[in-house]
Amino acid sequence: MTPDGERRLTVLIADDQPLVRRGLALVLRADPGIEVVGEAGDGEQAVAAAHRLRPRAVLMDIRMPVLDGVRATARLTAELPECRVLALSTFDQDEYVVRALRAGATGFLPKDISPEDLAAALHTVDRGEAVVAPRLLTRLIAAYVTAEPPAAPGTAPAAAPALSALTPREVEVLRQVAAGLDNAEIARTLRIGVQTVKNHVTAVFAKLGVRDRAQAVIVAYETGLVRPGRTG
Repeated sequence: MTPDGERRLTVLIADDQPLVRRGLALVLRADPGIEVVGEAGDGEQAVAAAHRLRPRAVLMDIRMPVLDGVRATARLTAELPECRVLALSTFDQDEYVVRALRAGATGFLPKDISPEDLAAALHTVDRGEAVVAPRLLTRLIAAYVTAEPPAAPGTAPAAAPALSALTPREVEVLRQVAAGLDNAEIARTLRIGVQTVKNHVTAVFAKLGVRDRAQAVIVAYETGLVRPGRTG
């Protein structure tokens, strides 16, 4: 428990380098709202430890032996859907980011992130929100997500059955999410209330079968709803 009586965010650290694990643990233990409950040296160990310890979040290195971080993330999000995965890597190439997000990670950050930002990111993914380093987010989808040719402006692509369940307003909200707008910005853009936007976003996530904004953005590009460089 934290000094104000709230439950600490329990975190499992998965990295194949012991010094990195220890360094991350020291950084996170400086945050009174975070409790490091365990460490793992590969993806297989991470999945087993998560089942045993039931952390609310896992810091997952992408490149590990036995079972890599992407496959471990896919297993965790399928087997323990209440557990959030925040992927970390010194290899911040866009392909790793997209693979991690597709596998179900709620965020992806480079290992050179500051201690304060790392702790803040963990609290963010614990709330179910996506976190991707700004330097990666814009270029990753444009470079690595394949989109079908877009339909006429204002309509969902004909070859996008994933979008067929969305209402016209939900399609427009998804378009704004793909542009990187938060709920308040979407509300101003569409001239609707913030709570209405939240309701639309929740409905979009449910209909698309995605967990967060990052995965929703990938769907928007893959279906051709938006194109690289033209999210507005």
